[in-house]
Amino acid sequence: MNRVVRGSDGRDWTIRANLEWSNPIVVDEFEHDVNGGSTPAVVVGAALAALVVVFIAWTPAEVVVPPWLIALLVLAVLFFPVRWVLHRPWTLTASTPGDADENPPETWVGVVRGFIEVRQEVSQVARHIELYAEPDMNGRLQPTE
Repeated sequence: MNRVVRGSDGRDWTIRANLEWSNPIVVDEFEHDVNGGSTPAVVVGAALAALVVVFIAWTPAEVVVPPWLIALLVLAVLFFPVRWVLHRPWTLTASTPGDADENPPETWVGVVRGFIEVRQEVSQVARHIELYAEPDMNGRLQPTE
C-alpha cells in the first residue's frame, strides 16, 4: 500500500504500509514478546481437521447432512487462520527525500495491527502531512535517524 502526499511546505512524502509476517520487536513490548511460535496453531488446526474428517467418515450413508452444517464446519476451520491474517502487524513508513534548500530528508516509522486500522492511520498521517508538513509527533509514527 503506497500513497504520495504533498506537504504544506511543498515536499512530497511517500507513505508505505508493509504487511509483516513475523512480529517486529518493539522496545516497549520486548518482555512480552515470548510466544510459542506457530506450533500450537498447527497442532490445534490439525486436530480440528482430524475431528472433521472423523465426523464425516463415521456418518452413516442414510444420514442427510444439511448444507448449513457443512458451511458451519468450514467457517469453524477457517476462523482462526483468517483472524490471524487480518490482525498481522503492518509497518508504516512516511519518508521524504527533502530538498536542496533547507529541508533534510526525513523518515518516520511505526507499527499498526489490523488492515482497517492501517487504512485509517495512513489517512490520518496523510491529512496531518497536508496540514502541518510532517506526521503527528504524538501519533504512531516516530522519526528515525
